[in-house]
Formats: sequence, C-alpha cells, structure tokens
Amino acid sequence: MKTFPSGGVHPPENKLTAEVPIEVLPVPEKVVIPVSQHIGTPAVPVVEKGDKVRTGQLIARGNGFMSTNIHSSVSGTVSKIESVLDGTGFRQTAVFIDVAGDDWAETIDRDQKVNRECNLSKEEIVGKCYECGIVGLGGAAFPSHVKLTVPEGKKCEVLIINGVECEPYLTSDHRLMLEKGEEILAGVSVLMKALGVTKAMIGIENNKLNAISHLTEISRSFTGITVHPLKVKYPQGAEKQLIRALTGREVPSGHLPIDVGVVVQNIATAFAVYEAVQKNKPLFERVVTVTGKDVTRPGNYLVRTGTSLLKLIDAAGGRPESTGKVVNGGPMMGKAISNMDIPVVKGMSGIVVLPENESLRNAAMPCIRCSKCISVCPMNLEPYLLAALSEKSMFDKAAGERITDCMECGSCSFTCPANRPLLDYIRLGKSTAMKMAREKK
Repeated sequence: MKTFPSGGVHPPENKLTAEVPIEVLPVPEKVVIPVSQHIGTPAVPVVEKGDKVRTGQLIARGNGFMSTNIHSSVSGTVSKIESVLDGTGFRQTAVFIDVAGDDWAETIDRDQKVNRECNLSKEEIVGKCYECGIVGLGGAAFPSHVKLTVPEGKKCEVLIINGVECEPYLTSDHRLMLEKGEEILAGVSVLMKALGVTKAMIGIENNKLNAISHLTEISRSFTGITVHPLKVKYPQGAEKQLIRALTGREVPSGHLPIDVGVVVQNIATAFAVYEAVQKNKPLFERVVTVTGKDVTRPGNYLVRTGTSLLKLIDAAGGRPESTGKVVNGGPMMGKAISNMDIPVVKGMSGIVVLPENESLRNAAMPCIRCSKCISVCPMNLEPYLLAALSEKSMFDKAAGERITDCMECGSCSFTCPANRPLLDYIRLGKSTAMKMAREKK
C-alpha cells in the first residue's frame, strides 16, 4: 500500500459522521462575512451600508495577485461594515448583512445537470477561479488562481488531488466524494486543462473504501484521471508526504511542489472549481463537519459563509454539557476556539467538540530522551531539540535546524510519553524564525 517513508502516527480515527449524508443548513437571519478568508492581502469592500445585495454578488474585491474576491452568501441589506473577531482571535473587517429571502445572482447556473465540457482557455479558467473567489478548502485557504499560475521556467507534469482527509473526526471531503463524485472529477478535468497536464492522481486513504470504489468507477469515463488507495497513516494528506507517496518525488527543503513538477489541490477545491468554471458559482458555501463523541446530531452540513458558528453547532444539537474544548479543524492540527460567535469561513472544514476529559492536558514532565518524537516526525526533524531551542529563544539556531520545515502536524506531541508541549514551542519558534527571515530581506 502506498505511503510516505518516514514517521507518521495512527491516532484513533473517530470518523463518527462518515455515513451521515450532507445536510443543507437553512439560510440564517444575518451573516457576518470577513473580507479576508484567504492567505494574502484582504479584499477591499465594494458595498456600503444600506446597499441591497444578492446571493453570489461581489461584496469585496481582491487586492492584488495574492488575494481573491469575496461574495455575499445571502440576499438582503448591508447593515454595517466593521471589524470582528475571527477564528484565530484577530480582528478583521467584515460585511454585516441582514437577510431577506434568498435571491441568487442571475449569472449563476443552478441546473443540477453535470457539465463535463469546458470551453474556456487556461487563462480564462484561472481568471474564473480568481473572479469566483476560489481558495484551497483543505484548511490553508491558499488562493487557487495562484497555484494554477505556473511560474516562468517551471512546468507542471502531474496534478495530485488530495482526498486523504487523514485528520481524525473530519468527514466533509469523504461525503463530497460520495455525493458529488462526477462533479469533482469534472472539476479535476478543468484543473488539468488549466495546468496543461494529461495526468491526475487522486489519493484516498484506505479507510474510505466506498469513496475509492465510487470515484474509480466514475474515473473510467474520464481521460488521464486515476484513483490510488493509500495506507491509513497520519499525516498522509500533507502535501509533501502525499507527493512522495503517489509519485516517489521528494520536495527539497525550502522548495515548493511545483519545483518537482507537481501541483496539489484538495478534493473540495476541485468541486468548488467545477462550480465556478462550469456553473459560474462563486465560493460562498461549503461542507463543514460538526462532530464529537457527546454531540447529539453530529453531521456534515452545507453552510453559507458568514453564518455564526453558534448556529452551526446548534444544528448539530448544541454544545453538550460535557464540552471541554471546541476545535476549529481536526484534533491534530486544529486550534481551540475561545469565542463561539465567529463566522463560518471558506477554510473551515470541521468543528470538533471535545469532552472535558479528552481536552485537558496531562502535566508536562522532563524529557526522558526516548526519541519517539524523532521517529514519528514525517519531515525527519528533531522536535525535542526545536522545542528546547524555541523555549530558550534561540531562534537563529532553530532556523538552522530547519524549524521552518515543520508542517505542525502534531505527531511529536501526540506520541510524547512525557506530555511535553513540543508543538506549542515549535509553532512559536517557527513563526519567530520566519518573521526574522522576512525582516532580514
């Protein structure tokens, strides 16, 4: 079974919602839509208080190449434009809209018939992704038009589609593959055309056998697309590990996938690209898994961006009394949320409600020099050393030990028998080292 060669762990899967069909969440009474739902420069609002907007209408224009458009997820009236707290705890500008009905922009094709034929050129596809605000939906929210713009002197030879979803609990991609398989593969074909490649490989972990067989069957009617089962091992879905597992190519330290002739896109992103290019539908809704062992109605919900997280959690039965922590993302790489009244954004793939007995950290003890953190690191780093250097503010030395290569997967903290907060210190050291590097430039 294909996999990456070094490190990795096997946390409990807890895929509680794998068999729960996608449920459409009702349109809320109001939305709060941040103008920065992507890596890069925030978009600039193009609406004002009192403006009437329609579902799918542009409300904030991308500000430069490393930016992208933001669209209204509802129809109604702009009540105000002001700053709000986002899921990371920082304040950013957002458009507040009071909802009235659900009047979609006339340019959006709402016909459910799958359209496989794409008549647009490479440049037009990339332009459409920018216009419709498409970003990576695996969590990073990297603007898709940037990934599809291959730098001069580089060449993409293979497109990899990430259907791994290796984070425990999360199943939104799994359900999309089962329920929107033909649309996803049509989106993959569009991405192939944009990149000028004839080969696409879809990687799916072997704990999703129904998705593997479903997409394999559909792929027979598409040219150049193959489906590949992968060993169940975390973090199988990380870009560099997925590239190594499927192609055998290794992305060197400090380099990008395109440097080895590869572009990686998430399975949900392929679906969003299909809707943008073939249906002219901007990215204003997505599937979010809401789950947890004590959640009464865990499920996969199609939700409009800007919807309050409280509304989404209420749809799943509300927060249980046993709640100890609510995590944005999966339990391995996700981050705890302190404020529940934050908006759903493009990069939100899952919400995990952890009971108190599973969310409390055990007391940290001295390192016992067992080297388990080294053996599980998929990047062949020395997590104990990077954490120690960061704790002592020795950031230059940490940079020399390749701390910026860390993908923050959390395998080291997961396996540490001394309960050391390795990832916490490494995140601090990594962000500081990157800031220092930028200042030197």
